[in-house]
Amino acid sequence: MKDALSKPAYEAAAADLRVALLQAQKELAASGFSLVVLLGGMEGSGRGDFVNLLLTWLDARGVEVHALGDPTDEERERPFFWRFWRLLPPAGRTAVFLTSWYTDPILDRLFKRASRRRFEEQMGRVVQLERMLVEERVVLVKLWFQLSKREQAERFKALRKDPATRWRVTGRDWRLHKKYHRLRKISRLALAETGSAEAPWRVIEAADRRYREATAARTILSCLRRALARAPKASPRKPDAPKPKPGNAIRGLDLSLKLSPDAFKESLDLLQGRLGSLTRDLRRKGRSLILAFEGPDAAGKGGAIRRLSAAMDAKLYTVKSVAAPSDEEKAHPYLWRFWRELPRTGRVAVYDRTWYGRVLVERIEGFAAPGQWRRAFGEINAFEEQLRDFGVIVLKFWIAISRAEQLRRFKDRQTTPYKQYKLTEEDWRNREKWDAYEAAACEMLERTDAPGAPWVLVEGEDKRWARIKILKTIVKRLERELS
Repeated sequence: MKDALSKPAYEAAAADLRVALLQAQKELAASGFSLVVLLGGMEGSGRGDFVNLLLTWLDARGVEVHALGDPTDEERERPFFWRFWRLLPPAGRTAVFLTSWYTDPILDRLFKRASRRRFEEQMGRVVQLERMLVEERVVLVKLWFQLSKREQAERFKALRKDPATRWRVTGRDWRLHKKYHRLRKISRLALAETGSAEAPWRVIEAADRRYREATAARTILSCLRRALARAPKASPRKPDAPKPKPGNAIRGLDLSLKLSPDAFKESLDLLQGRLGSLTRDLRRKGRSLILAFEGPDAAGKGGAIRRLSAAMDAKLYTVKSVAAPSDEEKAHPYLWRFWRELPRTGRVAVYDRTWYGRVLVERIEGFAAPGQWRRAFGEINAFEEQLRDFGVIVLKFWIAISRAEQLRRFKDRQTTPYKQYKLTEEDWRNREKWDAYEAAACEMLERTDAPGAPWVLVEGEDKRWARIKILKTIVKRLERELS
C-alpha cells in the first residue's frame, strides 16, 4: 500500500514522538505561544482516531478538542468567526478543531448555498484571520487527511460491518461520498487559496493508519519546534510620540458650538423616544447595533452614554467600559476580548473606549510594539468589515474638547465629591501627552474611516450640543438602516 508504515517502524517512531511531543508541550506552556491544530479531510479518514491518540500522547489537561455541530441559535446571531474566536486557547495551551472555519464554507459551496464569489470572499477572510493569529503568537498547524473515493467506501463498509462502530457512518457521510469529486475539487481550491508561508497546509494520505498517525504527529512536532526555536525576542516597546499635523481634522472642529438648555431639553425628549422605538425594531429586522466612543479623558463619553441608556430598554443593551486587559485577555490575541462579547441579533453594545486602544493608549504608552499597532489598523478594518457584512450597524464617535476645557473639567472633578472617583493620576499623566494622543487619533481617524463604519467627530466643548449631535446621528442612521 502506498505510504504504508510497518508495525516495528511505527512503534519505534511512536515511542520517540510521544516523548518529544510531551517535551514540546512543556516548552509551549512557558513560551507565550498557543497551539491551534485544524484537522480537515474526507469523512472516514481517521481524524477522530488521530485526536484520540494525540490525547494519549500529550498531557490532555493542556488540550481542548472542539467538534462543533450545526451553529446554535446563539451562534447564528453573531458573525461567523465568533464561535471560533471564543474557543481560541490562551498562551501555553492547545486547541484541536475537528470542525473549523473551513467546514461550513466548503459545505456551503458543495451544496450550492454559496456562490463561487462568496466562497472566495470567505477564504480571503480566513487568510486575514490566520495571518493575525500567527502574528499574535499562535502556532497554527493545518492538516488535511486525504482518502480516495474507493478507500473511503471501503472504510465506511468496514465500519458498518462492526456493530461497535456502525454508528460512526451516517446517511450524511454517504451523501458526501456521492459528491466526492466535487467536494475534493472545492477542498483543493480552499487549500490552494489559504495555504501560506505562515500557515501552510500539510496533506496526508490517510489510508494507512500508522503512516497517517506518525506523519501527523511529526508535522505538529515540527511546527511547534520551529515556532519555539524562532520565537522572536520581546520587541522593544518604546512609547511613540507622533506630532500633530497642522490643520488636522480634530483641530478643524468648531468647538464654540452650543445649545441652549431649553433647546436641549426639547430635542432630548424627542430623540430619546425615537431611539427607544428604533432599538426595539432591531430584532424584527435581524440587526444589532454597536456604538463605539473614543476621545480624551473628560470629553463627555460617559455622560453621552447615560443619555443613550436612559432611552433604551435595559434588557436590550449592555455598556462595556474598556480598561487595561486582564491576565486572561493578555493571554489571547488582542481582538479576542471584543469578539467574544459581540451583541446578539436585536441587541445593542455600547463601548466606552474600544479596540482602538491598540492604536491609541497602547501605542503612546509603549504597551504595544511598533509592529503590533501598525498592523492593527488593517486588522481592525477587517474586524469591522465582518461586523457590517453580517448586518451589525456600527457607529463610531470621537468626542473632541480643547486642552483648556479638559483642565477645567479635571479641576471640577477635584472639587466635586461625587465626581472625584472619575479623576486618577493616570488622567494627569495622559494630559502631558496631549499632542501625541491627538496625532495618533488623527491617524486612526484617517486610516479606519470606512463607508459602512465612518467616524463621527463630535464637538464636545458644550456637553448639550455633543449629546444631541450623538443622538441625532444614531437616530438618523437607524432610520436609514431599518426602513
